Amino acid sequence: MSKLNRKLIFHILGLLLMFNGFAMLISAFVSYLTNDGVLNEMTIVSLLVIFFGWLFMIVSKKNERKINKRDAYFVVVLGWLVMIFSGMLPYVVTDSISSFSNIFFETMSGYTTTGSTIINDIDALPKSIIFWRSMTHWLGGMGIIVLAIAILPLLGIGGMQLFTAEAPGLTGDKIHPRISDTAKRLWLIYVGLTFLETILLTFAGMSFFDAINNSMSNIASGGFSSKNESIGFWNDNPLIQYIVIFFMFLAGTNFILIYFGLTGKFKKIFQDTEFKWYVSFICAFVFISTLILFFQVNLSSTEVYHPEVLGKFESSFRHSLFQVVAIVTTTGFVTGDFISWTPFLTMLFFGIMFLGGSSGSTSGGVKVLRHLILIKNGFLEFKRSLHPNAIFPLRHNNHVVEKPIIIHVLAFFILYLILFIIGAGVLSALGLDFVSAIGGAASSLGNVGPALGTLGPISNFDSLPEIGKYWCAFLMLVGRLELFTVLIFFTPYFWKS
Repeated sequence: MSKLNRKLIFHILGLLLMFNGFAMLISAFVSYLTNDGVLNEMTIVSLLVIFFGWLFMIVSKKNERKINKRDAYFVVVLGWLVMIFSGMLPYVVTDSISSFSNIFFETMSGYTTTGSTIINDIDALPKSIIFWRSMTHWLGGMGIIVLAIAILPLLGIGGMQLFTAEAPGLTGDKIHPRISDTAKRLWLIYVGLTFLETILLTFAGMSFFDAINNSMSNIASGGFSSKNESIGFWNDNPLIQYIVIFFMFLAGTNFILIYFGLTGKFKKIFQDTEFKWYVSFICAFVFISTLILFFQVNLSSTEVYHPEVLGKFESSFRHSLFQVVAIVTTTGFVTGDFISWTPFLTMLFFGIMFLGGSSGSTSGGVKVLRHLILIKNGFLEFKRSLHPNAIFPLRHNNHVVEKPIIIHVLAFFILYLILFIIGAGVLSALGLDFVSAIGGAASSLGNVGPALGTLGPISNFDSLPEIGKYWCAFLMLVGRLELFTVLIFFTPYFWKS
């Protein structure tokens, strides 16, 4: 068994704690600006987290600046757990959420950008705690580890192993050959999109506080909103909802393609097969949903729209577009109770929970690229059955997909379905009805947010039994780190390597 580089692991964990502490310090500043009554608590806890992060780094300063793949898995999983447990402290010291299980669930949902919540009255929370909820989304969106490796070269540490463990996507495209420079550019795009959406939402009529909170959640494909009604609070302002839809779409797009677009390389975007199918799936689902809403659902009882035919069509289109994009990108925002629209739409949205956004995005779920590889490989199997001696390579973007990648995708999909079935089984054993159990498992594993049944968009996960909250939190973490990164710890091979 290769020896763990414990000092280096502690050094990186200390760095992550400092990131978390400074983020809490920003939340403390929000408490000062809004005079919400928890300034002392937020300041003390942020300084404590910064201190312990600094202490970790000082104690482990003399370390071997080399990290192998096994070390990387430890850093990623332990890094997320350290961030989550330290991220619980603002809720604890301000007494804004009761019980350890509720705090653990809310924090896990934040960092994994799931967006499921146990809070019944968000408006009653201190402003700094609302901001901290959004901040946990924002930090988790691109991945704490990707943020850290952007400055690891300053410590003399290479970050490729960490990037692979944190973001095990299928695309081989890179913005810059050095992984740390890639991380920096991704974060510049991430920060830029967050501030751009904040500005646009403010001009569209949101308060600046609501705009920055919903923007941080949106770009992270999260779902925590600053209002109890989520984006449905602004149903009388279509412009706000269209802005949110646009940025949800961008958040579900491969960030490398966004970089290509910003640098004028539009040809690379339109030649990307995954992006074309990502757009096609959304268009198809929106078309179906719009027709059903227009002809079968009366939104006037819950939505604000002009009663004319054109106004009704616009409302049907907007809410269909919003909900489809929100679920495909696993963002988790809602504009209404979509599970009450029609049984067919409920089933459609449940199926979309398994789609996911693009690889290289902040979305959760299976991802469009994996579905494409599965579908293409399925069609090739028909050809191979008819022509067993012929060679039919699987291609993506005019490149041959190597067999190990195909096997990896097949293994991922099978494991994903098994986890979903087990997840739903556990929730049903805890007393949930069938619809709520399958919805809760699909939502947690796919980091979607709102689920079905008693866990639907107009309710939350507070009704879950205590064990159910821990179980859903586990599914969130496994789904966020794309299964293998967490589950490898449960294999004997990992500990023998």
